[in-house]
Amino acid sequence: MTQSENILDVTEATFEAEVIMRSHSLPVVVDFWAPWCGPCRVLGPLLEKLATEANGLFRLARVDVDQNQSLAVRFGVQGIPAVKAFRDGQVSAEFVGAQPEPVVRRFISQVAPGEADRAAAEAGSLLLSRRWPEAEGAFRDILERDPSNAAAGLGLVKSLLMQGLGRPSLEALEHFPSGPEWSTAMRLKPVAELLAEVEAGAAAADDDPLGAALRQAGRLVSHGKIPAAMDGLLDILRSDKRYRGGLPREILVGLFALLGEDDPLTREYRDELASVLF
Repeated sequence: MTQSENILDVTEATFEAEVIMRSHSLPVVVDFWAPWCGPCRVLGPLLEKLATEANGLFRLARVDVDQNQSLAVRFGVQGIPAVKAFRDGQVSAEFVGAQPEPVVRRFISQVAPGEADRAAAEAGSLLLSRRWPEAEGAFRDILERDPSNAAAGLGLVKSLLMQGLGRPSLEALEHFPSGPEWSTAMRLKPVAELLAEVEAGAAAADDDPLGAALRQAGRLVSHGKIPAAMDGLLDILRSDKRYRGGLPREILVGLFALLGEDDPLTREYRDELASVLF
């Protein structure tokens, strides 16, 4: 077997350090095998190939069950090849037998996220820490490499809206990739349209005070004053629930999607909206 930092044989003496402890910093995939096992000789090279392709995203550790019987007993190995993925010191996923390459690739992708997944997670952390311009740049980099990445598309729209950028948000929504995030992205569209309307500088008619209040809410969103904007939108709905086809309600729903369902403001103002509407 090719020996490297990420492909190695482990024994009872080295298992704790090389698998259990190392799995706290990156996934470790353990191949329980034996030299006499035909299916093991099929699966082993495939696992090595995937570990080489991953280039450090996970470690492949091989355990010869004939030489390390106590490890086989400890982890309940009853048939080989047996593959177990370790995360944070525990078995997180496993399979038995020489599976086809697509099945093994899918297993590896689930236990050891690829570079694109890692980049998306890092961009998401920028979004959570309110570093909007950096998050925007990170999501644009992901989409440049993978235009079909809907999660990155949603992250881009959110980072733009949080910067008060209406027209760029609309442009991103117009080219939004298909995926489960599409419905959430479409809920953000009324917010983007309001910000774009404010950017265009159109003034409300003198006989339309609710229009002036709506644009003021848009200006508050563009300056990051979302609670004040939501208060203004609720006031509009108290005056006229059907104003512009219920647009203030749609904008509030969009702001809930922008903040996230678990945000305290979402929970508070969703209740307020329900009390106004019903």
